[in-house]
Amino acid sequence: MTTFQAGTRLEAIPVAQSRAELAAARAALEGPVSVVMTMGALHAGHAALIRTAAQYGSVLVTIFVNPLQFGPDEDLDRYPRTLGADLQLCSDAGASLVFAPTPDVMYPNGDPLVRIDPGPGGSVLEGASRPGHFNGVLTVVAKLLNLTRPDWAFFGEKDFQQLTLIRQMMTDLDMPVQIVGVPTWREPDGLAMSSRNRYLAPQQGETALTLSRALAAGIAAAPRGRAAVLTAAREVLLSGTGLTVDRLDLVDPTTLADATTGPARLLVAAVLPGPAGPIRLIDNAALTLGPS
Repeated sequence: MTTFQAGTRLEAIPVAQSRAELAAARAALEGPVSVVMTMGALHAGHAALIRTAAQYGSVLVTIFVNPLQFGPDEDLDRYPRTLGADLQLCSDAGASLVFAPTPDVMYPNGDPLVRIDPGPGGSVLEGASRPGHFNGVLTVVAKLLNLTRPDWAFFGEKDFQQLTLIRQMMTDLDMPVQIVGVPTWREPDGLAMSSRNRYLAPQQGETALTLSRALAAGIAAAPRGRAAVLTAAREVLLSGTGLTVDRLDLVDPTTLADATTGPARLLVAAVLPGPAGPIRLIDNAALTLGPS
């Protein structure tokens, strides 16, 4: 077990790196325990998750860049890793313990032969663009839940399909953890906070805002029905210079099927060019559809 001294603060935050260290530190946590799972490169959105979870009791934060959820041409090798700054944020936000394993600790026998199948919901939307992604996500979430044994687990709504599939896994597999979704944390200009925003060059910030502006246009058109929402959002997205739209979807928030009326979720994914490779950004917003 290592202990991170958080800057000039008097408190220190324990960091478990092995399974044995985690088990011992987890046993010492008092009261109910919540987990916040991250891949590091933490930002104010993660801090909001931790602060929300802290209202429920002790908070255990996991920091692990999970190779199972990255495709062969994705950014696993260059995904930002900022452990020192991450630990400082965890301490400042009120976390009680951090689990920061290596891939060898998470997968001691190599890539797991048994994995969680996300079902039909894992092959549509984001899953269609990133085959196998949700297989890797659900597998690592299930493993981390087994290792951390929380009462609650907190996930951001920015990864809305991920949150939906995790909730479905809890229901279908009778996993005794309460899942709590936390609204997307945004920059003052409306850009959804993301670890991948670090890839953006300063001049790309305005282009990245096209996503949140498209969502706002879709929300404004919602009383006029599904077609109006998609048309309004698409027009804004097409105005983004240097932006390639990957997908724009309007779905039922529970089933992820196409939404036709009532509560719905508008989801967008787009790609910007970057000096080290493409930068893929996602965002979403809730709305209520009027009749078409």
